[in-house]
Amino acid sequence: MAQFGFENDIHSILKLDMPITNAPMARWQRKASSSALSSLSPVKSANVSQNSSKTPSKTPGKNIKQTPSKVRGDRFIPQRNGKQMDVASFLLSKKNEQTDTSATGTSEIQKAWSVSLNGYNIEDAKILHLGGKPLNAPEGYQNNLKVLYSQGTTPASMKKTRYISSTPDRILDAPDLRNDFYLNLLDWSSQNLLAVALHNSVYLWDATQGDIIFLMKMERDEDYICSLSWTKEGSYLAVGTSDCQVQLWDVDNQKRLRSMASHTARVGSLSWNEHVLSSGSRSGHIHHHDVRVAEHHIATLSTHSQEVCGLKWSPDGRYLASGGNDNLLCVWPRPQEGSGGNESQTVQCWSEHQGAIKALAWCPWQSSILASGGGTSDRHIRIWNVNSGSCISSLDTQSQVISSLAFAPNYKELVSAHGYAHNNVVIWKYPSLTRVAELSGHEDRVLSLTMSPDCSTVATVAGDETIRLWKSFEVDPVKKKAKERMAKPTSGVIHQTIR
Repeated sequence: MAQFGFENDIHSILKLDMPITNAPMARWQRKASSSALSSLSPVKSANVSQNSSKTPSKTPGKNIKQTPSKVRGDRFIPQRNGKQMDVASFLLSKKNEQTDTSATGTSEIQKAWSVSLNGYNIEDAKILHLGGKPLNAPEGYQNNLKVLYSQGTTPASMKKTRYISSTPDRILDAPDLRNDFYLNLLDWSSQNLLAVALHNSVYLWDATQGDIIFLMKMERDEDYICSLSWTKEGSYLAVGTSDCQVQLWDVDNQKRLRSMASHTARVGSLSWNEHVLSSGSRSGHIHHHDVRVAEHHIATLSTHSQEVCGLKWSPDGRYLASGGNDNLLCVWPRPQEGSGGNESQTVQCWSEHQGAIKALAWCPWQSSILASGGGTSDRHIRIWNVNSGSCISSLDTQSQVISSLAFAPNYKELVSAHGYAHNNVVIWKYPSLTRVAELSGHEDRVLSLTMSPDCSTVATVAGDETIRLWKSFEVDPVKKKAKERMAKPTSGVIHQTIR
């Protein structure tokens, strides 16, 4: 009996080599039956293989819904002839070789050759073809791959910190410029006219058109211009002279309106407050002139003992700051209507500076903040609070002379002009007074600086007889449009006849 059991086992093993009758159909059989039945019943042809399978539809002991099986076609193989595949293989093998792209019309010539020789365009033989070019990296990015797969533009608000050029945007010649630290020979009007005094003449440069206008010249060659100051509207220019005069000029008509005599020495500083023109003299006196009336001299301020070289009215017209060669910095109240006579009562008076105070600047967005700079060996920029009388901050600039100061409201910065030893212009962040940029190029001490009407450019004049324009404060286009919408037209201040 054992022999018969062994033979049965041998027969059962040999059955493994025999065809399996109950097994699912082979793949080639399913494809053959599917193609044969597709013309008769294309909907039911996909389910032919389901009936022949003996696999249970449900797993015993588990209640799981069966996902209906679908017979899908094989991957798509494009129909290409032998020539196209040969050309595609050739192009793939030549992908690393450099091609000459300098010749114009190369692609058109290759297309014509391909159509003539092969009967089709060579571009159609490519297996893969990617069109379009990636965007270039924005300014400041070192790696171009950062924008290789990004088609979105960088918004203006997300751009990096502005670029400040170390070279001037324009250089103007200023021959015969008087190299005198105590004089104020440069001013920029609200109508975009830059006035400069060259010895005994005044010239205007139209920053919009680029034209140069000759305004006036003094009668005697030994006399010279000491100071210039525009009105707020930019239609009138005040000129201080070495013969103790203050002249008022109508720029549109190039006509002198009047000449006011009240000082006993040269007039080195001027500043406007509506219809009141304040003038500082070498005698140490400050005179207020009401240009609307014949008796123009309405008040005298006489605290300074030496030449008044710095004079600035605050933006709100409440205070007048004056700096002198006696190292005093004074703040004066606005003169009362019809008061007349001498007024020597100051709001504040500081003596911390160790040199002549010519550089003065009021903060446009904080009316009670005043910046001052000392000359000679003082080297310090000091920030004052006029209301409290305290010095908010002090900075040693490591420069022997600070000749001029101006606030740049577009970025809330402070600009300073310097003499020996660097003869440069420095931009400081306010109120931290950290150095932002340094503008170098003048070969002699910088005597004065002034801001353009839109506060985007600063003009500097130096003893090297050049005027340099630095476009360092251009506003972001989005912010510029918002600022223009908020701007209101200013009305004229001088309504009455100037006599």
